[in-house]
Amino acid sequence: MNNYYCPYCNPKYQFQKKSTSGELICGSCGDPLIKRQFIKINQIIAIVASLSLVLPLIYTFIILIKNQVNPPRRNYQAYTNSIEKISKLKNLSTSTK
Repeated sequence: MNNYYCPYCNPKYQFQKKSTSGELICGSCGDPLIKRQFIKINQIIAIVASLSLVLPLIYTFIILIKNQVNPPRRNYQAYTNSIEKISKLKNLSTSTK
């Protein structure tokens, strides 16, 4: 019965009654009770706002942990370039002798 409320009365002093037609009415003022929504619009907005702030943090922590468990491999392109430069230098030094 807590799913129903009277929009006009103080929530501390509300009590429900059933009318002769079977409809729930407020015991204080006699107006029909309104069913509460399970999720309100402002709750949805609050969830979206909090997720927009929290999800990037979670994502960065996941990437941080992933990089520590499996460190990124070396840059092989730079490694092959340095090998080529070293081999060219060796060829130049042997050709001058």
